[in-house]
Amino acid sequence: MSGAAADRPARLVSHLMAQDAFSQWLGIEVVEAAMGRSTLRMTVRDDMVNGFGIAHGGVVFSLADSALAFCTNASGTLSVALDCTISFPAAVRVGEVLEAEAVEESSTNRMGFCRVTVRRADGTIVAHFRGTVYRTHRQHALPDDAPASSAAPSPSSD
Repeated sequence: MSGAAADRPARLVSHLMAQDAFSQWLGIEVVEAAMGRSTLRMTVRDDMVNGFGIAHGGVVFSLADSALAFCTNASGTLSVALDCTISFPAAVRVGEVLEAEAVEESSTNRMGFCRVTVRRADGTIVAHFRGTVYRTHRQHALPDDAPASSAAPSPSSD
């Protein structure tokens, strides 16, 4: 794979992140973006807690969901979630740094299956997330992609 092709997943995820106001609001940082994997990091803020004084489960779910999205869309095919489940083996507190690692475990032309593990900085697992995505027929385009009309002309068959 050439240099430009090899870094396309990271450039694509960077482009998607720039369009993702919610992930930006969460304070998500992209640590790794590659074909079939992504790692994201965020810090839990005061405005992310529930009535029990711990991080709202929706915040942790959203971090994992963004990791799923970036992992499964890095291939260039627009993929959208069909089904997601999460379990919370440990509570999360304000100020904790969370890291979500997403790995695409298998895929077909139409579906992808992904595991996301969310950990505290000390390595404690705080969430197990599984997601299934539907792969559409649409391909993501990057702003620097060459338009089809500017492609080199094909040799004539004169």
